[in-house]
Amino acid sequence: MVTLFHDMMHKEIEIYVDDIICKSKTEGDLRHLFYRLRKYHLKLNSTKCSFGVKPGRVLGFKVSQKGVEVDLEKVKAIIEMSAPRTEKDVRGFLGRLNYICRFISQLTSKCEPIFKLLRKNHTVKWNDDCQSTFEKIKQYLTKPPVLMPPVLG
Repeated sequence: MVTLFHDMMHKEIEIYVDDIICKSKTEGDLRHLFYRLRKYHLKLNSTKCSFGVKPGRVLGFKVSQKGVEVDLEKVKAIIEMSAPRTEKDVRGFLGRLNYICRFISQLTSKCEPIFKLLRKNHTVKWNDDCQSTFEKIKQYLTKPPVLMPPVLG
């Protein structure tokens, strides 16, 4: 499904497995989605469709007129984590970050010291660089950004 909507993702729509959220401010965005659905003979389940939905939590994100925000419950779980000690802990931490990766600018480069721990033939040894990175990510998440479409001008 992602390939059918690749040019619309993160602009007009969000896709989560088999769910689509259309973020339209105009009727044109909605028409564009319906045109694409019709083009590929995709059908919507009318019992699962909602239009003109009020702001709220959707699939672990907070959606409003301001834009898309990370759910603070997800962030709280990361902020309250203790430093990973084992490979499993490191993978768990990175997995949680991956869920909200679009809210962390340049995540891969910021987490490079931690990613190095997962390389083959490399022992998992949590060092000062890893700890510093871990603390910076947690600090960054205390005020995560709001994602919204660009405003012309």
